[in-house]
Amino acid sequence: MNEKEIEKLIEKGENQKVEFKSKIDDGLGKSICSFANTNDGIVLVGISDSGEIIGIDKKHEREIANIAHTCKPSVYPKIEAVETEGKNIFIAEIKKLDSLHSFRNIAYKRIASHDKPLSPEEVIEFAKDTGKIKWGEQVCEYAGLEDIDEEKVKCYLKQREKARNISRETKISTNKLLQNIKALHNNKPTNAGILFFGKFPQKFLPNAGLRVVRFKGTKVIHPTLDTANCEGTIWEMISTAEDFIRKNIRLLGTRTERSFRREDKFEYPIRALREAIINALIHRNYFETGDVRIFIFDNRVEIINPGTFPKGVTPKNPRHKPVNEILCQLIYDVGFIEKYGSGIYMMRDLCKKWGNKEPYYRLHPVETKIIFESKIKEPTFIDIEKDILERLNRRQIKAIDYLKHKGRITTEEYVKLVKISLRTAKRDLLDLKKKKIIRFIGSAKRGYYCFDDTVNDTVNGTVNGTVNGTVKRRSK
Repeated sequence: MNEKEIEKLIEKGENQKVEFKSKIDDGLGKSICSFANTNDGIVLVGISDSGEIIGIDKKHEREIANIAHTCKPSVYPKIEAVETEGKNIFIAEIKKLDSLHSFRNIAYKRIASHDKPLSPEEVIEFAKDTGKIKWGEQVCEYAGLEDIDEEKVKCYLKQREKARNISRETKISTNKLLQNIKALHNNKPTNAGILFFGKFPQKFLPNAGLRVVRFKGTKVIHPTLDTANCEGTIWEMISTAEDFIRKNIRLLGTRTERSFRREDKFEYPIRALREAIINALIHRNYFETGDVRIFIFDNRVEIINPGTFPKGVTPKNPRHKPVNEILCQLIYDVGFIEKYGSGIYMMRDLCKKWGNKEPYYRLHPVETKIIFESKIKEPTFIDIEKDILERLNRRQIKAIDYLKHKGRITTEEYVKLVKISLRTAKRDLLDLKKKKIIRFIGSAKRGYYCFDDTVNDTVNGTVNGTVNGTVKRRSK
């Protein structure tokens, strides 16, 4: 740094990135610590608070380095001696670092031109944000050994043997095993232990849930057609969510070039969606109060989790840097993931082979969203005369939505869907039949209702022109 640059810094005075020190004392240590915790900064040693050049002997360079070394962890600034107005000063350049630094056992942060000590709460938050405090390793408050489900431990050992060829037979006690895999700490369940082996994890971890919603349309303001609050252990939630998705996305029926037989496949590759769900649950920030959400729209699936990618990791530069190491290892043990750090690449490849657009991310400071787009472009609403729709009750409209997604409905399914008596259900369905919206197929005992031919022609004609096949929902 030359003399003119130093003059400009002095002219501007002390600020968020510049500090003046007339002598070498503890004040210098506080400033070095503040910059290391907050932002890159420069300390000009040999300058008074008012900006007067006092100067300082060159022999004191080692003292500056010693004070920086006194910070815990040590800070190593770039120190340069410069002569200005015939006097020697030192320029100490400090880089912001990832670790939380303290000086004389107190951590400081830079606020404008001041060095302020961090409160205990701020220290804890800093440690959480930088991963110094690991959520999974923390003892789960109020939980005890009685809250661990031994059957789930046995299931883990069985799955681990199948997936990783590690014998389920063990000579150590269950408690010792759980301590070895960090599900217990000092005979108390950890957060990761409860989330993986707990009888009812959400009793202690209310934010560790998974919410799945199927919307009618393409926006969250549109009506919901189906919802599920997935609870239980992390692997139970994954299975529940996968079942929900299978029931609420479409099956594509296409003719193959090899024969006239149809081939059916889901509009999204299930393995890719499953991988995204696993990633959302094991890499989310569990210190945040929000839950993981899956939104299924007519044209896309969104999977959203609290938290962001670790520093140095992006969707374009995926690396194995797990946020929750214990959960990641346990999920790997049971074969839910096959290879560390390969999930994003796998999802891209699966979507490409499936004929879908590659999934993409929307990143926010507090949450991460991955989006899978459907290749089906079709209208959301069935072509039924407006005046007919206006004469239908809410239950009947719900039946139409159900038919749009499932393809068929039985009287018993309608009773469960809208929670009414069998008599009322028969009356509602008969009314829809009279209006030629639906028709009945099959015997009285095993038959079902589907859309009338005029409605089916409208729906299938639209879809055929898009994907060269028909679209149907998986029936129960």
